[in-house]
Amino acid sequence: MQDSNDSGKKDKRQIGVGILGFGTVGAGVAAGLLDNRGPLAERTGIDIVLRKVADLDVTTDRGVKLPEGVLTNDAMAVINDPAVDIVVELIGGCGVAMKFVKAALQAGKPVVTANKKMLAEHGAEIFGLAAEKNADIFFGASVGGGIPIIRALRDGLAGNRIASIHGILNGTCNYILTKMEREGVPFEAALAEAQRQGFAEADPTLDVDGFDTLHKAAILAALAYGIFPDVRHLAVRGIRGVVEAADIRFAADLGYRIKLLAIVKQDDAGVEIRVAPTLVPEDGMLASVSGVFNAALVKGDLSGDTLYYGRGAGRLPTASTVIGDIAEVARGIAADGWPRIAVPRTSRAVRIKDAGEIVSRHYVRLSLADTPGSLAAAAGVFGDHGVSIQAALQKSMPEERPGFATVVVMTHQAAQSDLDAALAALSRLPCCGAPPCRLGIED
Repeated sequence: MQDSNDSGKKDKRQIGVGILGFGTVGAGVAAGLLDNRGPLAERTGIDIVLRKVADLDVTTDRGVKLPEGVLTNDAMAVINDPAVDIVVELIGGCGVAMKFVKAALQAGKPVVTANKKMLAEHGAEIFGLAAEKNADIFFGASVGGGIPIIRALRDGLAGNRIASIHGILNGTCNYILTKMEREGVPFEAALAEAQRQGFAEADPTLDVDGFDTLHKAAILAALAYGIFPDVRHLAVRGIRGVVEAADIRFAADLGYRIKLLAIVKQDDAGVEIRVAPTLVPEDGMLASVSGVFNAALVKGDLSGDTLYYGRGAGRLPTASTVIGDIAEVARGIAADGWPRIAVPRTSRAVRIKDAGEIVSRHYVRLSLADTPGSLAAAAGVFGDHGVSIQAALQKSMPEERPGFATVVVMTHQAAQSDLDAALAALSRLPCCGAPPCRLGIED
C-alpha cells in the first residue's frame, strides 16, 4: 500500500503480522487484515501488513487468497522472521500452541491469542514469561469472541472493585437451552440440531459439560482479582444429563429461565468461581440472551451493572476482536513501546472458596411417592441439614413413574455442602423414586 505525503503527514510505519494457525478463525483474521488494510491504516495511522501464515495444511482452500509466499508450514520461521513484528497464535490447546507462544515471547515479540485453554491452565507461566522478556500478550478474543469483555475489565472498569461477573459464555449451550425452551424438545434433539447447524462440535464434551465456560471464567477471575486459579479444582457442571425440558418448563412457571452461567464473585470470605446451569429471573438482563449469543453482566462498585453482549464465537466475530488486539499492539510498536497488558496481581492472599461453602438459593426437583407423609418426610430431611424451604410445588411430568409425583422445591440461601448432604439423605428415603435434580438460583 502506497501512502501519499502530499498532505504533509508523516509516513505510516509498516507493522508485520505473522499468523500461526489457518483454521476457521485464522482464515477470518487473514481475510480481515487483507480486505481491510486500507481502513485499518486510516484508523490507526499504521500500515498493518500480513507477512506470514503458518499451518501444517497448506493445500486446503480456506476461501482466502493469500499473496504469493505468505503461506508456510514452518511456524518457527514465522516467529523468527525479522519482518514479523506481531505473532498471532490461533492454533488452540496447550501443546504446540504453547510452545510457539513461549518461543515468540522469548524472542521479545508481542503475542495476540484467542487461546482460552492455554491462558486458563498456564496463565501464570505465560504472563510471567512475557514480563521477564519485556514482551506482551493480548487475549481479547479468549472470552466472548466478539464481545469486548476483556478490554472492559482491563481498561474501562479498571477503577472498580469487581463484586461479581455472571456470564453466558458458550453459544452451543445457550442455543441448546433456547431450543429446549421454545420447542419443548429434549436435550439430545436440541444437541443434534445444533450439530446440524454447525453450532456444536461432533464431540461436544468441552461445551455441554461446561469446561469451555470454566476456562473463560478462570480468565475473567484473573482479570478481576489478580489470581490464577487451578481449573482442576473449580466446580463445574454442564447441561448434559442435568437439565431436562421439564426443568425449563417448571422454571418458566416460577418466573425464571435456565442458563449455563460462569459465576465469579468476591466477598470477605474469598472468591467464588464456578460454572453451573442456573435459574435467572425472566425479567433480568441475562434471561433475554438467546440462541448462540453470549453476554457478561459485571457489577462494579462504581459502575454498577454493565452488560456486554454479542456473538461469542465464529469466524468473523472472533476475528474482529483479534484484529482489534493487533491494531492496539501495532499502535504501541509505532510509538516505540507497545502498551503493557498488566494482569492484575493482588497485594494480599486471595482465598478461592471450596464448592461446598458456596451459598445460594436452589431449585430441587424430586420424585416422591404419591402417598401421605412423603412430602413431610422430605421436608424433614431438608430441615435436618439446615436447608430452609421457601416453597414446594407439585408438578406434572408425563414420564413420571406410576405411583410417584414430581415436586419442585425452592430453597432459601443454603451452603452447597448442606444441600448435597440433604439430597444424599433424600435419595435413601423409600419414598424417593429417582435421584433429585438440583440447580442454583441467581436472583
